[in-house]
Amino acid sequence: VQLQASGGGLVQAGDSLRLSCAASVRSFSGVTMGWFRQPPGKEREFVACLWRGTGRTYYADSVKGRFTISRDNAKNTVYLQMNSLKPDDTAVYYCAGGNLILSAMYSPDNYHSWGQGTLVTVSS
Repeated sequence: VQLQASGGGLVQAGDSLRLSCAASVRSFSGVTMGWFRQPPGKEREFVACLWRGTGRTYYADSVKGRFTISRDNAKNTVYLQMNSLKPDDTAVYYCAGGNLILSAMYSPDNYHSWGQGTLVTVSS
């Protein structure tokens, strides 16, 4: 699976931004898709996941209620809608894909495909 992320930028606190991740894969609907982020000087962390098949979504506590992950299987694209952005959301955001078990979704090590990352900067 090849992934291409886009949509990052510089915004102010409280603004919204939507990230996109286009996938080059034959059976996109059969891939679990996730978003991770890596703040400056920190490790990559889980943000959200959209499970294959069921479409059930999972979020990190830090973004729950503000971020929404969704997918358009017809366009082979997964989105991350980010509302009420905070300076702490500043990071490089990565989309990822994999065929993994439920308990493995939170670790980046369990995803086999990654986008190139897109920078989101939230100013106060």
